[in-house]
Amino acid sequence: MPGIDLLLATIARLRAPDGCPWDREQTHRTICDCLVEEVAELVQAIDRNDEANLREELGDLLFHVAMHAQMAAEAGKFTFDDVAREVNEKMVRRHPHVFGDGAKLGTSDAVVTQWEQIKLQEKGVQKPTVFKDLPPSLNAILTAREVWKQVRKKQLDAGATVDVARVEAQTQELTEAVAGRRLFELIAACRDVGIDPDSALRRQTSKVVAEAELRALQS
Repeated sequence: MPGIDLLLATIARLRAPDGCPWDREQTHRTICDCLVEEVAELVQAIDRNDEANLREELGDLLFHVAMHAQMAAEAGKFTFDDVAREVNEKMVRRHPHVFGDGAKLGTSDAVVTQWEQIKLQEKGVQKPTVFKDLPPSLNAILTAREVWKQVRKKQLDAGATVDVARVEAQTQELTEAVAGRRLFELIAACRDVGIDPDSALRRQTSKVVAEAELRALQS
């Protein structure tokens, strides 16, 4: 029996009336914290280049996907197969240059642009928004990175909220090690003066978004 079928059968057994009390009590919401923890452990395995642990953590994450699908199946909503088929269809649909008759694309930037265009069409959005909606639970660093990505890609003007010249100057000397050291030192300095770096970054990112959206609407 394929491994995925074994896993699905095990989860169904755990959730059965005579299965595991803990597993049977869980809901989509009650295991959210466990899901976040598993993702963090997966990232840690990647950071450490630990292939054995990476395999284990991928398995733990897959367990959560299958667990959520089992709960949905019990409620008559959808199954694991529905989840797999839907994401597969999405990948095929959004890669017409590979699976369809679309023109061949030679760069990653062209692929991303096409992906966003197809996504907008699928969502029924007639006019692209300035910034796409981001999950409020996304951490401040990833949110800031995504906002700056949109600023660059759409050539938005963030006004005085960002010193673009300074950003460009810093990119000339940045490596992962240098970036890590500077980020750590800044966070350490924030701690020493009583500033919450997460809140500071979140608020600054909101200012960048507000300024860029205002200027985009005025142009």
